[in-house]
Amino acid sequence: MSILWFILIGLAAGYLGSFIFKGEGNGLILNLVVGVIGGFLGGWLFSFFGIKGFFGITGIWWQLITATVGAIVLLWIVSLFRRK
Repeated sequence: MSILWFILIGLAAGYLGSFIFKGEGNGLILNLVVGVIGGFLGGWLFSFFGIKGFFGITGIWWQLITATVGAIVLLWIVSLFRRK
């Protein structure tokens, strides 16, 4: 069951990150990939800075926030290399 949550949170975070960063989604598969990689990146960034939650937000909501922030950072890094 945890792998299903991991995929669903990754999909939601990838879509939210794409929507916040670009104003539109990237498609189902790319949103999933961006969200899953963003989850790892966001988790690493938050632990690096010692952030473990704020305002009492924990659990699945905290995972979604962490993965979304990671997805936005990932999309920003990719945009640095894809400039025209």
